[in-house]
Amino acid sequence: MKITKDMVIGDILDMDMDAGKYFLEIGMHCLGCPVSRGETIEQACAAHGTDCEALVEKLNGHFADK
Repeated sequence: MKITKDMVIGDILDMDMDAGKYFLEIGMHCLGCPVSRGETIEQACAAHGTDCEALVEKLNGHFADK
């Protein structure tokens, strides 16, 4: 599975809840909110002023280890 910036956060968390720690690390503490679960990684990073590519890279590393 390759993670892309266009993927929905809720779909990623449904695959592996442990991936949530990477969102929390960059200040996305609203993972339980229904709106955040429906956002793409790119939308969430834009809203939180964080580097989308860096998050995607971390998530891909996480899933590569699975």
